[in-house]
This record gives sequence, structure tokens and C-alpha cells, in this order.
Amino acid sequence: MNLNLLAPVQWAQVGIVIGIFAGIAVVLTACILVVAMLCKTNADEKVEKILSNLAGANCGGCGCSGCAGFAEKLCKGEAKLSDCHVTDAEKKAEIAEILGVPFAKSRPTVSVCKCSGGVHAKDAFAYVGAQDCAEQAKLSGGAKACKYGCLGDGNCTRVCPESAICLNDKKANVNPDRCISCGACILACPKGLFERIPADAKVYIACSSHDKGKAVMDVCEFGCIACGKCVKTCPEGAIKMADNLPVIDYDVCVNCGKCAEACPRKTIVVRY
Repeated sequence: MNLNLLAPVQWAQVGIVIGIFAGIAVVLTACILVVAMLCKTNADEKVEKILSNLAGANCGGCGCSGCAGFAEKLCKGEAKLSDCHVTDAEKKAEIAEILGVPFAKSRPTVSVCKCSGGVHAKDAFAYVGAQDCAEQAKLSGGAKACKYGCLGDGNCTRVCPESAICLNDKKANVNPDRCISCGACILACPKGLFERIPADAKVYIACSSHDKGKAVMDVCEFGCIACGKCVKTCPEGAIKMADNLPVIDYDVCVNCGKCAEACPRKTIVVRY
């Protein structure tokens, strides 16, 4: 038997060893904190400055999980300032200065749903399942006979941070007075029916079907039949036909509303 195992413990020496290790731990911790402070990059400071100027809506309309993620992407050059439609022009100008990029003020926008169907559009089958547009769309594109039509299950209403969207007659409608143009509805809609238009625009095309007139008439009361009357009526030449749908050039449109008056299907909606 090793008699050294029975020797009395030298507690004083043990205490010295513990003290040495404790001292080393304290010194290393202090060093880590100092290095962290010294190594804080300009990029981190830039992110904080940008974040302080963003609207803070955390709506996800830019494609990021929140404003913090968007600020980081801006610093890395992985996002554009124009991706955010909530922050006002004055704050965007400050962010552009922080990033060192040019800034051009753009017209305020609102979102609209480009569909007039709902209960006015025929169903191809009776959908029974989760009240979720994305889930419904997995079944042959959804219950609507018009493959472009609003499915009416309200994914857009649930993601809107301002409660600006409601379902009327089983189709989405946007309240322009509440819309902040964040784009959450654009990302949520599996049919891609939402689009931003200038906030001062008087009219928009409430249809997304690219089918020909007869096919549209067979499935929807208000869908565009590509008759072209709006194009012929517009005094400014602000409307062109593209793939069986009129397209409004809002830089040319003078908000006269004559296109809406001429539309036989009431597909062109007057906003105010």
C-alpha cells in the first residue's frame, strides 16, 4: 500500500492552487470583455444606427423576419432600401447617408387586391379543409374555377399588421387609410394577387386573369374580358393591353376615371 495516500492534506497548498486558477479565470474574463469592446466593428455600429431609423413595424414585408434582420442585410448589401415601404422618406434619407448610397424619394404606395371575384366567381369544387389559402391552393390551385381568383380564406387578413384587409363577399379588400404598404399580404398570397400602386391613384385593375374573354365570362361576373375599351377611352394613353389584361402607367395617368366609366365589367375599381 502506498503510504503517501494516507499523508495529511496540505490545505494551504490546495488553497494557493485554487487561488491561482481563480485569478487566471478572472484575468481571462476581463481580457475577453476588453477584446469584445475593442473589436466591436463599424458594421455593428452601422446596423444599430440603421435600426434606430427604421419604422420598427417588424411586419416582414421586406422578406426579413424583422427590422433588425433587414438592417443587417442592408449593411451587407444583401437588401435594398426600397424593399422597405413602411419607413418614411426622411428616415430613409438618413439611412442612405449612413450606407453611403444615393437616395431618391419615391411616391407613397398602398396595396390592392387584383381580383373582383369572390362570390361572383364560380367554384370548380367544394373545398373542405383548413381555412388557409396556401393549403387550399395545393388542391388543383384551389376551389375557384378561375385559376387566378382570390381563394377567400384570409391569409392576407391574418398577416396584415395594421388590420387593413378584410374579406367582403369572399374576396380580399384593402382599406387604403390603414395600409402602410409593408407588403406582408404580397408575400402571404399564394395567388400573387396583391400589388402596390401609388397612394394617390384613383383606379386599379381588379383582375389578374390572363385568359381570353369567353373563358373569363364563363367563370366570373366581373373579370376582365380584354375588350380594350379602357385603352381606347384613356385620353392620356396611360393604359396598354398585355397578355389579355390592361396595365396602367401611373406616371402618365391623370386620375380622370374615364377608364372605369367605360369598363363594361366594372373590373376597373375606383378607389375614391
